[in-house]
Amino acid sequence: MYYAEKPTSSHDIHELKVELLGEAFDFLSDAGVFSKKRIDYGSQVLLNALTLKSGKTLLDIGCGYGPLGLTLAKVQGVKVTMVDINLRALALAQKNADRNNIKADIFQSDLYENVESSFDYIISNPPIRAGKKTVHRIIEEGLNHLNSGGFLTLVIQKKQGAPSAKAKMEAVFGNCEILKRDKGYYILQSEKI
Repeated sequence: MYYAEKPTSSHDIHELKVELLGEAFDFLSDAGVFSKKRIDYGSQVLLNALTLKSGKTLLDIGCGYGPLGLTLAKVQGVKVTMVDINLRALALAQKNADRNNIKADIFQSDLYENVESSFDYIISNPPIRAGKKTVHRIIEEGLNHLNSGGFLTLVIQKKQGAPSAKAKMEAVFGNCEILKRDKGYYILQSEKI
């Protein structure tokens, strides 16, 4: 399970040479992490929906091996913090930051547990298989980790709970916009007003 602290699956390293937002990346992935053989479509939809301000801060919750946070750091110039509970994913994220010459603050945290600062942006391709409670925690606790005027942006498939996540975001933030819909994926964004 990719949302476990220490995956027990045997290593199966993959090298992914991909283009994201017009830039070339070279990522390592492994068994026991989310979407090990390719950058999943939902992550690509999320990346294409975001326009961030250079120099602002971003938190990538459940970063996996790092494609979201690292891409946004390189292409849009945000200062990135990346967290995950999965130690294997974090080791890969650090290697991938180094391989692609990207500066990022990468550390272990069960969602926001070890996150002390607040950010201009929080993004997540949440671990749907960890359950609705986990997705709702990302939304609820995200409010306290956003700067005023900051944004929480999630990608969730309609069939995996986008409508209930949208309702939760509206309840917590008082607003939620659907930035994009693509092949059943919804990009949901709330602003901390």
